[in-house]
Amino acid sequence: MRLIIPFLLATAVCFAQGSAPVPIQPFALHVRQLEDALDYLGQPLPTADQKVINDAIGQADETKSVAQIEQIFDKYVLCFVDINAESRVKVEAGPAKPELVEGGTRLFLVKVRNQAHVTARLVVNSPNSGDVYVRSQGDPEPKIELTAHDAAERWADISLFNKPPMNKSLLGLGVEYQILEVYSRDQGQRAAKISFNVGQGSQDIGFRNDTLIVFNALPAHRIKLHISDENGKPAIASFVVRDRQNRVYPNPAKRLAPDFFFQPQVYRSDGETLDLPDGYYTIAYTGGPEFLTHTKEVPVDANGPAELSFRLERWIDPSKFGWYSSDHHIHAAGCSHYQNPTEGVLPSDMNRQVRGENLNITAVLTWGPDYYYQKQFFSGHDDPLSTASCLMHYDLEVSGFPSSHSGHLVLLGLHQQDYPGTKRIEEWPTWDLPILQWAKSQGATVGFAHSGWGLQVSGRDLPAFQMPAFDGIGANEYIADVTQPGAVDFISAGDTPYIWELSIWYHTLNVGFRTTISGETDFPCIYDGRVGQGRGYAKIDGALNYAKWLNAIRNGRLYVSDGRSHLMDFSVNGTEVGTENSEVRLNAPGTITARVQVAANLDSVPNEAVRHLDYDEKPYWDLERARVGETRQVPVELVVNGKPVARQEVLADGTKHDIVFQTTINKSSWVAVRILPSSHTNPIFVLVGGKPIRASRRSAEWCLAAVHQCWTQKARNISPSQIGDARKAYDHAADVYRQLIAENDPDQ
Repeated sequence: MRLIIPFLLATAVCFAQGSAPVPIQPFALHVRQLEDALDYLGQPLPTADQKVINDAIGQADETKSVAQIEQIFDKYVLCFVDINAESRVKVEAGPAKPELVEGGTRLFLVKVRNQAHVTARLVVNSPNSGDVYVRSQGDPEPKIELTAHDAAERWADISLFNKPPMNKSLLGLGVEYQILEVYSRDQGQRAAKISFNVGQGSQDIGFRNDTLIVFNALPAHRIKLHISDENGKPAIASFVVRDRQNRVYPNPAKRLAPDFFFQPQVYRSDGETLDLPDGYYTIAYTGGPEFLTHTKEVPVDANGPAELSFRLERWIDPSKFGWYSSDHHIHAAGCSHYQNPTEGVLPSDMNRQVRGENLNITAVLTWGPDYYYQKQFFSGHDDPLSTASCLMHYDLEVSGFPSSHSGHLVLLGLHQQDYPGTKRIEEWPTWDLPILQWAKSQGATVGFAHSGWGLQVSGRDLPAFQMPAFDGIGANEYIADVTQPGAVDFISAGDTPYIWELSIWYHTLNVGFRTTISGETDFPCIYDGRVGQGRGYAKIDGALNYAKWLNAIRNGRLYVSDGRSHLMDFSVNGTEVGTENSEVRLNAPGTITARVQVAANLDSVPNEAVRHLDYDEKPYWDLERARVGETRQVPVELVVNGKPVARQEVLADGTKHDIVFQTTINKSSWVAVRILPSSHTNPIFVLVGGKPIRASRRSAEWCLAAVHQCWTQKARNISPSQIGDARKAYDHAADVYRQLIAENDPDQ
């Protein structure tokens, strides 16, 4: 017994000091989870700490590895939480400096030493935490009536971050860490009593489940911003503000609209302010991908500065050449947006994003999440916040509806948003074609969203002849719907892997269909970094308006881009894309001349983190991927029937280049220009001898097989009352492709 007791005591002491045996494999995954979350929340670990962690994880000795990682994380621990074998919780203050910032949020770690290996949710409570900041307009939650004393005591908002990439509950490891967010309303010294538990009755006896911490909240200094565009006129800009510890300001963790918590940047208009405590800051500012990003280093203290000036600098302005930027797919609710208190965000919040990225036209799409709240902003007209050079228009994505399994639909230019005879979205059709035809009947422009989902292939051939599963929400039922005259105007590109997006489009162009492409972001779902990460640039004559833009999409007078490369004024034999039905007629096989104005802008130093990614890793469309070696050159390709037939390299230095291609066209073909994966024009159709385009029997055969494959995945989700009509439509599509197979040369 005398031998056992000292051993148990030694083990207990060892555990209390944080060196409990923890297997490295789950602990290492937890460490990566923490790193990702801290980076996402705008307070990443210092580079030196990350290096120590990486080296420690690579050690053969697991005990040493875990101990070294704990030494790194323990520096940032505000509270140690011990859960004993009976699930009783004890709390002690940690070594982290309890420093806050007035009107902002700082992050700390909570170290949980979990003898009981419980997997319940860790809960934090504090009588000093409450409803201390003003919520957004439309908050449905009742406010708590507080006395003046109560309000003064509730100076903080203290919570655990348990959203992805973190878990909602404990992992059950002997040691793990949680992220504690502390917001301070005030400046100066403030005390907070903080307690933790893992459920009712888990508090330790003797009030040991709480600890009193005295914080010092640094005062924030309000700095007025003077922002001008390249012409010296008042503007709005994107700002990413970091201190010397690489922390982001204002901290994303507790942001409320119009600032979005899931973005590192905030958007500020001329005359607005930033609140910063004493420190030294690097401020990166830009107006979107058509602008250069500049940085300004600023010391801030009680002596100033009271004001800062920023002037944006463009490297290109496509609108000067008649090409206007657009994003036809952004959302004000769902995905990264918060659901409460306002059930998404307001038009004013979305307008700030749009203007901050200098988009000329955007479609804010109401969809399933918060549909009944957000639909109030649909009017069939431009939103009142629109300006002559920045139009914002509410329309509809059919997503979260009964037909969503067939592919999400983008319906633009609607006059009536509710499908006839329905009051709830659950009453809508269970497949796509009836919705497309209804929207077209009111003059809408219609297409498929995030086209690549469900069309995944494993290779790099373009077009790919591998048969996808057709089991997703992209341009799936498109393969059948495109055979119905006038049913589909476009498919979307820019927000899914380009091979998956472009393959189905190339195949249907090869057999004679003339669907166009348009650029989208699907913000904040596929991309939440910024609106306009995938764009369309439309050629519009005269004053900008929504109807002209929709007409440009339908006619293909538009190119898709990430905003960092541009393919303007594409023409073949003098016929510009999107004009004269995009047709060039030759009496016999002959040589064509294709022209395009190309501009691109790459940094002189390659971004290795992007250009070596696989094509199915985000960002999917990015000019960095097109860089030739270590140079600033990018390849411009002339494409005929889906295959590159000529190539020229241009210097991506921000200047405009006149590119001329010549090639021989032997049979009716479609012709386009691309910089993959950054930009792509719509096609021009070169008709030889008046014959239709029948460019590939293999493509026609692929399309027929695709109709059958799509049916196997979609039929089971179509309601019994609609399955008969759907079967007829798919049979019609199969008959069309059989006829196209017969009309194509067997050798092609």
